[in-house]
Amino acid sequence: MSAGDAGLSERALVLAPRGRDATLAAMLLREAGMAADPVGGTAGLLAGIEAGAGLAVVAEEAFRDVDLAPLAARLAAQPPWSDFPFILLTGHGGGPERNPAAARLWEVLGNVSFLERPFHPTTLVSVARAALRARRRQYEARARLEDLRLGEEALKRVNETLEERVAGRTRELREANARLQEQMAGREQVEAQLRQSQKVEAIGQLTGGVAHDFNNLLMAVLGNLSLLRKRLPAGDARLHRLVDGAMQGAKRGAALTQRLLAFARRQDLRAEAVDLAQLVDGIAELLRRSVGPRIELRIEAAPGLPPALADANQIELALLNLAVNARDAMPEGGRIDIRVGAAAEEAEGGRFLRLAVADTGRGMDAATLARAVEPFFSTKSPGQGTGLGLSMVHGVARQLGGDLRLSSVEGQGTVAEILLPVAPPATGAEPPAGTARGTGRAAPGPAPPSRVLLVDDDPLIARSTAEMLEDLGHSVVAAGSAAAALDLLNGGVPFDLLVTDYAMPGMTGLELALAARALRPRLPTVLATGFADMAVGAAPADLPRLAKPYEQHQLAAAVDAALAKAAGRAGGG
Repeated sequence: MSAGDAGLSERALVLAPRGRDATLAAMLLREAGMAADPVGGTAGLLAGIEAGAGLAVVAEEAFRDVDLAPLAARLAAQPPWSDFPFILLTGHGGGPERNPAAARLWEVLGNVSFLERPFHPTTLVSVARAALRARRRQYEARARLEDLRLGEEALKRVNETLEERVAGRTRELREANARLQEQMAGREQVEAQLRQSQKVEAIGQLTGGVAHDFNNLLMAVLGNLSLLRKRLPAGDARLHRLVDGAMQGAKRGAALTQRLLAFARRQDLRAEAVDLAQLVDGIAELLRRSVGPRIELRIEAAPGLPPALADANQIELALLNLAVNARDAMPEGGRIDIRVGAAAEEAEGGRFLRLAVADTGRGMDAATLARAVEPFFSTKSPGQGTGLGLSMVHGVARQLGGDLRLSSVEGQGTVAEILLPVAPPATGAEPPAGTARGTGRAAPGPAPPSRVLLVDDDPLIARSTAEMLEDLGHSVVAAGSAAAALDLLNGGVPFDLLVTDYAMPGMTGLELALAARALRPRLPTVLATGFADMAVGAAPADLPRLAKPYEQHQLAAAVDAALAKAAGRAGGG
C-alpha cells in the first residue's frame, strides 16, 4: 500500500451493501473522532486500500458470492511490516467457530476481528480504535525498516568502494561490515517485535472488549440479585443460600473483569494506601492454582508493616506474573517463597517496602539476567511467552516510585524484589465505623425521597438501576441518551439528582454532567463508569464516580452522599 497522506493512512473504509448500514457505521466512527469513508463493493475496497487506509469495517454479506481472489492477492502482496486490519460484522451466531463461511474469510483476510450483530456502538468504536492503534504501530515499523534499508544501502556502497582500497583500508572495511551485520540483526529484531506487538495488541483488544461488555452484564445481575435478596422470605434459608451463592459468583466475575481490564490497560494506575500482607493473603489461593500442585508455595509477612503506596490491581497482576515465571523455571517442581517486609533502601527521607518472590529453579546466567526486563526478551520457546511479563512488572514498580530488583544464580534459583514506597500518613485519624471518612461527622443517613434523572443507553442496566432507586424510595425518570436528558433539563422538569453512565455514543456522561451544571449549577450528579476511559484529571474533583458493577447499597451510599452534600451547600447559603 502506498503511504498516502496522513489523513488517508488512518481512515476507516466501510463496506456494507444493505440500506444505510455503511453510512451509519461511518457516521459513528466520525463522531468518535476517526476519518471514515463508505466504499462500494470489493473493487471500491481495493481502491481505498491502495489510496491509503488504516482499517476496514466490512459486513459479512458484502463478501457473499464475490470473487475474493483479487483481495486475497492484494493482502498476500503486503510488505513485511503490513498486516491490514479488518473488522467483520457477522450475523447472530456467525463467528468462525460456528460458521464455515466466517472461518474461510478468516483465512483470506488474516488480521480480522469478528463483531457479532447486534452490537453496541461503543463496542464498534472501541474495536476500531484498537485496530487503528495497531495500524499506527505498523507505520512506525515501516519507518524503522526504511531507515534500516537506507543504512544498509549506504553501507553496501561504502563496502564496494572499500574493495578498491583493500590494502590501505582493511581495518575500516572490517568495521563497516560489523556495523552492517549489526543493523541487519537489528532489522530482524524489529520485525520480531512487530509480530509480538501485533499479537499482544490483538489479545488486549479482545480482552478489553469482552471484559467491558461482561462488566455491564454483571451490573444487571448484581443489581437484580440485590433486589431479589431483599424480597426473599425470612424463613427460607435455602433460597437465601442460593441467592448468596449467585451474588458471590457475580462478585468473583466482577473481580476477574477488573483484572482483565487492567491487563488490557483500560484502567488508570491509581496509587493508594495498600496493605501488602492482606493483598498477598487475598491472592494466595489464585497463586496456588496458577503454579500447580508440584510447586510448594510459602508466604511470610512481617507484622506491623505500614501500608504501601501502590495500585492493588496492578500489584496483584505483577505478583501473578512473577509466580508464573518462577513456576516455568521449575518444570520438575520446587518451592516459591513470597516475603513481605521492610526494605533497607531510603531515598530523600522516604521508606520502602519489599515484596519478594524467590524460587528454587534453574536460575539465569549473567547475560540473561542483564536483559531480563527488556521488552519482548524471553528465554522461553516460541509460542510460550511474549517477553512482556518482567518488563510490565518493572514499569509498574517504577511508575509507582519504586523499582524491580532481580538476582539469580544458575542452578540455585532467582529472587525478584518489588520495592514500593511507604504510603504517606493520613491527614487525620481514621474515623470510627459509621462516620464519613475524613469529615469527622456522622455518615449521611438515607436520603429523603427524591426525583432522579437516570441516563443510560443500555436498557437492561437502566431498568435494573431504576428498580434499585425506586426500591430506595426515589422516583425515577429514565433517559436513553444525553440529548434526551438535556431536553428534559431544558424543559424545566424538576430533578433533585442526575445519575448518568459515562460511556455513551454521541455525548459522554462527563460531557452531560458539565452541560447539566451549566443549566442547573445546584443539581448534584453521580457518574457511573465501568472502566477508566477518561484521562486523569478530566473530570472535576467534586464529581463523584460510581464504579460498575455496583450493588444497591453502593448506589444508595453514592446517592445519599451526593444529596447530603448538595443539601449542605444549600444550607450554607
